[in-house]
Amino acid sequence: MIAFLSNSIEIAVSAFASGLLVVFPFLPSSIVTHPEQIMVTIGFAGQGLFAMRFIVQWLTSEGQGRSVIPIAFWYFSIGGGTVLLLYAVWRQDPVIICGQGLGLFIYLRNLFLIYKSDKSDN
Repeated sequence: MIAFLSNSIEIAVSAFASGLLVVFPFLPSSIVTHPEQIMVTIGFAGQGLFAMRFIVQWLTSEGQGRSVIPIAFWYFSIGGGTVLLLYAVWRQDPVIICGQGLGLFIYLRNLFLIYKSDKSDN
């Protein structure tokens, strides 16, 4: 199953790379035949999103003078976790797949609890 998903991701990335070459003809044509070039970029983008959650949390806490977890923390967690899960499936890495999969469940559950609490307060 993971191998099938990984292959599907690779096919989609190769099609995406072909589209990129049409829009940006100055890009190297090797991005179509070597989808790992794009996937590594996607992996770093996921790490960047994931890191942003801590930066947002830190800046919000500094601004309020106390430790705070803003709602943006959970959105960055979901965005980064989703992109990293995609990358992990492509790499067929069960350790990262399990970690990011469980993390996504926790982030989504936290958002659900926040919105549920907000609705009951109103």
